[in-house]
Amino acid sequence: MGHKRGRRVAVEAKQEAIELVQEATSNDCRIKVACEDLGVNLKTHNRWRQDLNDKRHGPLLEPVNKLSKEVQAEIISTANSKEYVDLSPWKIVAKLADNGKYLASESSFYRVLRENKLLAHRGRVKAPQKKMPIPLVANGPNQIWSWDITYLKSNIRGEYFYLYLFMDIFSRKIVGFDVFKSESMDYSSQVFEQTCINEGISKDQLVLHSDNGGPMKGATMLATLQRLGVMPSFSRPRVSDDNPYSESLFKTLKYKSDFPEIFNEVDDVKKWMLKFINWYNEEHLHSGIKFVTPASRHVGEDKKVLENRKKVYELAKQKFPERWSNRKTRNWDRDEKVYLNYLQKNKDVDIRIAS
Repeated sequence: MGHKRGRRVAVEAKQEAIELVQEATSNDCRIKVACEDLGVNLKTHNRWRQDLNDKRHGPLLEPVNKLSKEVQAEIISTANSKEYVDLSPWKIVAKLADNGKYLASESSFYRVLRENKLLAHRGRVKAPQKKMPIPLVANGPNQIWSWDITYLKSNIRGEYFYLYLFMDIFSRKIVGFDVFKSESMDYSSQVFEQTCINEGISKDQLVLHSDNGGPMKGATMLATLQRLGVMPSFSRPRVSDDNPYSESLFKTLKYKSDFPEIFNEVDDVKKWMLKFINWYNEEHLHSGIKFVTPASRHVGEDKKVLENRKKVYELAKQKFPERWSNRKTRNWDRDEKVYLNYLQKNKDVDIRIAS
């Protein structure tokens, strides 16, 4: 109904609204929800039920300052004219004044154009376009990697160590890392190329996803990707959750109980990272992959683990059926696809980039 405060509503419309609310409440809908769906305030609805007549006193005539239909039409034709089509109402009003003409105020221009859906992009100006990242989905290891750089505190105030970390989004396995005293595209390409050698990556096999930092988009790094036949993928500017796997990994790393707040040397960082990676890949039961280790999922051993868990739960259900009132045991099915970017929320689109 779209009832607005202060607007007079016909008795027939009030009666119809009351009947619709009654019909909804008879079907177990709360009266407040029904009123909200109709656009009627709950107190207004209750007042209508008591008396359908409008008890307000005052003139029923339209305001004397209301723009006539002729003036509104002239506003629209002026705004859409060749001379003013690319200008805002503020500039239109100013130019009209320069020509000795007053048609309406800026607010009136805005209101009329808004009501007629002509407020923006009347001319050749293109509407803003939201550029979405390339849809990425992996159904196996070494198809899509994610990487990022994080800084770690040193024992010298204001100086940091920079951790370069590469991971596979399908298995969550950390596939490569290194530590330096600065951020550099040369270091990025060096670490990445060595990681590809270690993992046996062939040409046109891999997509590498990262944010928009200089070490990620530098000429040296991009040249290395091209030479290795790796497709680059980048997050949207200022959209942190476009690179969620690396961000989550850094949080796990820095919140680990034995994580040092301060490192003395680069070698100290590397020594701790080797220990962390062994724990993360080989022992850590990752919540995002049904609580199996990244290393086992990377080589497919998680299938056997999940099948065994499924059997355990089925046997438990047979033994204690009363403990599964919904008739379903916990879902231990393997997630065969891992999505990146906005496809996490919209999995209807299924585009696999890596071959």
